[in-house]
Amino acid sequence: MTVAKLDRIDRLLLDALQQDARLTTAELSERVSLSPSPCARRVRRFEQDGLIEGYRACLNKGKLGLGITIFVQVRLSQHRDALVDQFEQAVRDMPEVINCHTVSGAFDYLLQVVSADLQGFEQWVRRLQKLPMIQTVDSSFAIRTVKENGPLPL
Repeated sequence: MTVAKLDRIDRLLLDALQQDARLTTAELSERVSLSPSPCARRVRRFEQDGLIEGYRACLNKGKLGLGITIFVQVRLSQHRDALVDQFEQAVRDMPEVINCHTVSGAFDYLLQVVSADLQGFEQWVRRLQKLPMIQTVDSSFAIRTVKENGPLPL
């Protein structure tokens, strides 16, 4: 993967968009002291080069009835390509899983799961445990969120 070469203005633009992706070109150009046309060209270049992968709204989980967050560590019983692919596709198809990472250490994956309540989590974990390649599942419930969805350090 090629690392993008960013100048000071690029970093300011990306930082501003991380804070508020709804900023207009005029507002962005004012924040970074650049006229609107070159500002818009830079943003288009970020999108074309894949630095900006998309735009989305950050939703309030609690207000949407997703009151609990659980971090789930999973160890697979086997690591054959077909089983790994099957597991990863199953996770992608589970809307409760909002993040999934392969990790080093005693477990193979770390999942971040949201649920309305313990009953919903239990139903989800039973679905997970039915997957044939699952060996171990270990869950930790988040008590309180200190920082979430922070901007990338530019």
